[in-house]
Amino acid sequence: MKLIPHQRARADEFTGMSLTEAAGAIRRRRISSLELTKACLAWIDRVQPQLNCFISIEREAVLAAARKADRILAARGPLGALHGVPLAHKDMFFRRGKIATCGSKILRDQPQTTTATVVERLEAAGALWLGGLNMGEFASNPTGDNAHFGRCRNPWNLAAVTGGSSSGSAAAVAARACHASLGSDTGGSIRTPAAICGVVGLKPTHGRVSVHGAMPRAWSHDSIGPLARTVRDCARLLSVIAGADPNDPDASREPVPDYERGIGAGIAGVRIGVPTDHFYDDLAPDIRRCMDASLAVLSALGAHIVPIAVPQARAIMPLSVLIAECESSAYHAHWMQTRPQDYAPDVRARFEPGLTVPAVRYIEAQNERKRLTREFTASVMSAVDVLHTPVLPVPVPTIAATEDPDPENLRKLIPMFTRNTRAASFFGLPALSVPAGFSDNAMPVAFQLIGRAFAEALLLRVGHAYQEATDWHTRSPVRADGFRNEGP
Repeated sequence: MKLIPHQRARADEFTGMSLTEAAGAIRRRRISSLELTKACLAWIDRVQPQLNCFISIEREAVLAAARKADRILAARGPLGALHGVPLAHKDMFFRRGKIATCGSKILRDQPQTTTATVVERLEAAGALWLGGLNMGEFASNPTGDNAHFGRCRNPWNLAAVTGGSSSGSAAAVAARACHASLGSDTGGSIRTPAAICGVVGLKPTHGRVSVHGAMPRAWSHDSIGPLARTVRDCARLLSVIAGADPNDPDASREPVPDYERGIGAGIAGVRIGVPTDHFYDDLAPDIRRCMDASLAVLSALGAHIVPIAVPQARAIMPLSVLIAECESSAYHAHWMQTRPQDYAPDVRARFEPGLTVPAVRYIEAQNERKRLTREFTASVMSAVDVLHTPVLPVPVPTIAATEDPDPENLRKLIPMFTRNTRAASFFGLPALSVPAGFSDNAMPVAFQLIGRAFAEALLLRVGHAYQEATDWHTRSPVRADGFRNEGP
């Protein structure tokens, strides 16, 4: 497929804007919601055959919503922070009477009976619903594969993985098919695909955003957050979706700040910790080069770079996996007994072990989690304001590498997708993935910032300062001759 040059220019003009730019352009009447929506739909028609990032596209409904948004603007009605901007989301957020497949065969024909709180908040802010995005089945695949809806492709290289499980969200945002997206993160499912596709991804503090009406993966780890092209875009979205919710008893009552206010205040004096173990172990040389360069930028902006040890970091992965297996199997137990054939074999293999774990082992793991969280908070997050790590310690793998028939090769590769992201989910802390260059195979590289509980504003400020000083986030995989089919 070739992209038609004049349509590419249109994509640059309309869909090429960031989320906040698009919202501002509509508010200032530089463009209409209908014009922007039509441009998005036209661009989706061009890229979807290559990327397979959408599961559903609600064409007529979103066009009607755009016309309504323009009428409200013309009548000088109240405008939300996202008024008239079409967005698409990971296909796991429920809407009453609508299908949310969760990337599964089981739910592809079952209308939902409730609406997710985040969906209601997006609608209240004026956002439009373009459609549902591809994802790992039941949010369980770290590479982004889906046996039921087909593999989502990485717009930087169609032969490379997208990362998962928010694969469609990352690919669609990177390809300019939507301005931003909501995803979910249980062990890295926002941050990893964001890093691999070259966009920004934010996992908020556990409980910062209500999970009511969103498909659970492992409830004590689950977070909902944005993927977008800029840190400021993520700040805008978090301000909309965060906050207490009577339908979610675990949603925090911590006051929600305006995350955009003060985002440009600079980072002079901020202490950025660089782990001396685990997170930086065995880095590929080109990943190390990008990390060193990003730290040099942050230091030049006035941050203090502080080497720091992270105690017992290697204990996190087995405990996190055990807890997630148990919680996932509790949610899936009925379907695994009645419809086991409707799961992809690799997905079923991730859920089944939890059915045989004794309750006492799950409780022990949760108690050990509390101890490690206290130790991490006391020894690391009291000494620094932010922790800096690579997201992926190796260059983005090809799809073929993740389908290697040699189980020993897969045993080494697959854990790399979440090795550095699980800690923030395990501790319930906020974490931000920020584009930071390209590896030797011309694929995106990103660093991760981990902060204290409810310190999203600081993470966003650091990430924004970095983006103001660099241009990695402005790079686009969209080319006049389409997307790359193989490496450089």
